[in-house]
Amino acid sequence: MTEVQSIPAKPTLLQSASSERHQRWRLLKDKIVARGVVAGGLSIIVAVVLIFFYLLYVVFPLLLPATLQPAGGYPVPEPALGKTRFLATEEQNELAVRFTDTGNAVFFRVADGQTVKAQELLGADAAKIASFSHGSPDSGVVGYGLSDGRAVIMKHEYKLSYPDGKRVVTPNISYPLGEQPLTIDNSGQSLLQLTFAIGDEHSLLVAKTADHRLILVRLSKKESMFDDEVTLDRSDATLDVPGDDVEFMLVDKEQHNLYLLSKQSLTVVDVGESSALAVKHKMNLVDNGRQITDVEFLNGENSLLVGDSKGELAQWSMVRNEQNYVSLQKLRSFKLADSPIVKINPEQRRRGMLVVDSSGMLGVFNSTAERELIKQPVMPGAPMAMSLSPKADHVLAEDADGNLKAWKLTNEHPEISMKSLWRKIWYESYSKPDYIWQSSSASNDFEPKMSLTPLVFGTLKASFYAMLVGIPLALFGAIYTGYFMSSGIRQYVKPGIEIMGALPTVILGFLAGLWLAPFVEANLAGIFALLMIVPLAVMLFAYAWQFLPEQKRQKIPDGWDAIILIPVVVFAAWLAFQVSPGIEALCFNGDLRTWMREEFGIAYDQRNTLVVGLAMGFAVIPMIFSIAEDAIFSVPKHLTTGSLALGATPWQTLTKVVLLTASPGIFSAIMIGFGRAVGETMIVLMATGNTPVMDLSIFQGLRTLSANIAVEMPESEVNSTHYRVLFLAALVLFMFTFVVNTLAEMIRQNLRQKYSSL
Repeated sequence: MTEVQSIPAKPTLLQSASSERHQRWRLLKDKIVARGVVAGGLSIIVAVVLIFFYLLYVVFPLLLPATLQPAGGYPVPEPALGKTRFLATEEQNELAVRFTDTGNAVFFRVADGQTVKAQELLGADAAKIASFSHGSPDSGVVGYGLSDGRAVIMKHEYKLSYPDGKRVVTPNISYPLGEQPLTIDNSGQSLLQLTFAIGDEHSLLVAKTADHRLILVRLSKKESMFDDEVTLDRSDATLDVPGDDVEFMLVDKEQHNLYLLSKQSLTVVDVGESSALAVKHKMNLVDNGRQITDVEFLNGENSLLVGDSKGELAQWSMVRNEQNYVSLQKLRSFKLADSPIVKINPEQRRRGMLVVDSSGMLGVFNSTAERELIKQPVMPGAPMAMSLSPKADHVLAEDADGNLKAWKLTNEHPEISMKSLWRKIWYESYSKPDYIWQSSSASNDFEPKMSLTPLVFGTLKASFYAMLVGIPLALFGAIYTGYFMSSGIRQYVKPGIEIMGALPTVILGFLAGLWLAPFVEANLAGIFALLMIVPLAVMLFAYAWQFLPEQKRQKIPDGWDAIILIPVVVFAAWLAFQVSPGIEALCFNGDLRTWMREEFGIAYDQRNTLVVGLAMGFAVIPMIFSIAEDAIFSVPKHLTTGSLALGATPWQTLTKVVLLTASPGIFSAIMIGFGRAVGETMIVLMATGNTPVMDLSIFQGLRTLSANIAVEMPESEVNSTHYRVLFLAALVLFMFTFVVNTLAEMIRQNLRQKYSSL
């Protein structure tokens, strides 16, 4: 019987049209998806580039140089009231005041020199003026020493009001110690020099008389319990220090130290309330052939700014060494020119200063950053007086011809330099130069310390120990899971480890800070015993395993070997913590932490790098494991079967074929894990003491770039130096990860090309 073959029916016209529409729709979807992928990739690149340029935009003002621009000039207001002894500007740069050698205060507008108020300070019957002195620039206190042994202390103040919505600045003169002159020398000798520190409760005045005596007057305010009457308790003393060659006198606002300077030397006298007025230090500040020409306190009054006849400005500060001995040290110096320095004006809110020499050369410097910001001539000779505004953005000076000249000073971020960011700086009150991050305080006297070096060090330190914990566990786990483990177990193990990556880092940080850190502290010996006993137990079990009868060993299917190791690992871990107290008592006198401190000077901080390494290592394991396991499992089977068929052992196949073929993926896993560790924020924020210290010890805390940004960004003032330095830290972190990832991709591509022929 002949078999009839069926002939396929010819598609109808409708079916052909439907098929063509389906193909066109598929092609359209392919194009949409392809272009969507391209658009997504390009958008990511554009977003990264925009982030980079935004960070650079915020950081860029730190690189701008300081500028000094002329802002007009005019004759000195009210020249008939005397020559200028002192100039000062109020905070709004609207009013300025000049104190004259005839005892008058002239308030005038900074913009045009128009007189606002002229006030006689001493009265018509006052004695002749013998000296003039001013307190710290931010206090506004000045004083006149008179020829009859008396002194008058006054303060220029400014009141802000807003009538009809317009700002009005009203000047005023007050007398902190009373309007009547205060007798300093009962014998009536002329006060050739005067210095003072005026406080709310206690005040201190020191004067040099015409017969070269140094008289100290201490005043304390006492308030009556019944009628609120305020009286001044007074104590006088004559310093047992010769005043013949004293040219400059300064007393700090804490009223602890009196600085007496001659043409070359300095004598520091302890004038504290309970002191015996003893000389603390005596030393030469300048070399032979030089003379001290001007002296002022740096902001905070912890350092002296000393200008000499050769145009050098030096910063001297009291330094306490490791033996608790206090000495005066020269921290740094600046060179203006070769002419004598005649005027030093310290900034009121930063560690900067404005300096002018006898030739009219002006310089602006910053002590913390050790920066020379401006150096330019401003007038043909030495100024009669000079003022730097409270915000350090306006300069006012009187020349020898009796004209006032003004300049606008633009100097937004003088505290930042390459040295202050990356090198050691000798800060005030520190025994030696060091890397310090301490960005803010409640007082303007604070010296900001913004070294990024300890933050970069902390970032690398935390990442190193996290990778030290995470890489071995993740890679060995990936190798076993991807090559040796049976598919039945792998389908549970791999998702189980990957789901660990879904744990929020804030939870990991919370557990690390509140549970892991105290646990590690209480069981430090057990942690180290764990690292030795668990590997030893696994090796001993493996050694004993080969002596079991072959029939029993073959009952364990291939790829299930790890199951029988779980009880071994658990038992070994339990054993490590059980024997650790005995080991601690036998070898470390019962307390490992105390033993380390006494024997090696190693301190232990509860939230330390060890805790961070364990917590961050746990966080990066899922990422490294997943990528590396996929790379190993994806090695073509014909490579492994071919290697085994040629007589290689499974281990030889792993090391010579599998790992080499999968090396690009393994390397990518490590670098992505490293990037994850570098950018980690919450774990290091919660699991460390968050202290920016540079200590190699694993038992000390740290602070990373990311954690520092998270902690301090909310409290930073927008566009301030602190704010921009935090963005600079973000830019450093961005560039670091970008460079590392770029190099990693280059190496990965090289490995891929090298082993693609396998």
